Amino acid sequence: MADTSTQSIVIDAPPDRVAAVIADFARYPEWVAAVKSAEVVEEYEDGYASQVHFVLDSGPVSDEYTLRYEYAEDLSRIEWSLTAPSKMQKQQEGSYDIAASPDGTSTVTYSLSVELAIGMLGMFKRKAEKMIMDTALKELKRRVEGS
Repeated sequence: MADTSTQSIVIDAPPDRVAAVIADFARYPEWVAAVKSAEVVEEYEDGYASQVHFVLDSGPVSDEYTLRYEYAEDLSRIEWSLTAPSKMQKQQEGSYDIAASPDGTSTVTYSLSVELAIGMLGMFKRKAEKMIMDTALKELKRRVEGS
């Protein structure tokens, strides 16, 4: 598996509100610029998505893939993995860890590990991962704080 990259951001909202936005996959196209569609393919008995099919298009990079999700009982951790290789990815594993702070904010830590199906120099791959994570966390913060 590839190296894991990790970044964190503080969001002015309690953890349950952050988790609700993360788990509302059908609405991702409204606030995640690169996601053109997100369709829940399978759900757990409690109604949370267990598999979600994504169509991604960020200009030079487009891909379609399905992720399998698992949740901590208190939703403090939401993790995922790629169900099968896609055009661009051999493997993907990631997670959001959501921690409450005494001041009512939440610290969200995003971890991501992607093994690409195409060759890319390590330096460029790390830069791309940083940009993906920066964008994802900023879009999440904007969505949660704006809702």
